[in-house]
Amino acid sequence: MDAIDLSLVDLLRGNARLSYAELARQVGLSPPAVHERVGKLESSGVVRGYRADVAPESIGLGVTALIGIVEDSGADTDDMLESLRVLPEIESCYFMAGVESFLLKARVGTIAELEQLIVRLNRTPGVASTRTAIALSTKWENRPQPVGPAAA
Repeated sequence: MDAIDLSLVDLLRGNARLSYAELARQVGLSPPAVHERVGKLESSGVVRGYRADVAPESIGLGVTALIGIVEDSGADTDDMLESLRVLPEIESCYFMAGVESFLLKARVGTIAELEQLIVRLNRTPGVASTRTAIALSTKWENRPQPVGPAAA
């Protein structure tokens, strides 16, 4: 990736709805050249997708929880992860260093729904135990880091 690609990535992270014409204006290229570069960024996996950032509370997901999972020592990690992947409440899954093998970010509508999710997680083969923290509020999330030469 060169400096123009980094600029395009930075612009798209700030506003993925910018037109090719506007992107071209800001990086000093023609719209067809920008279209080609963005296509290459997409096909190479640098740009993984575009989405609407929706306030979770507005769609009935007012409870955010971070759930640590301690994996059973005899667990098949791939099978356990596949069981977690199908749970729609789980928004993110991180592999961790430390006692807890995984950290999940889950969103649900109510505390009762969170309780049901935790019960299901604890019954999942490979899960030895869970530890849950409930977010009282979200101050920010998904804040893009500045793109710089080190990313190349």
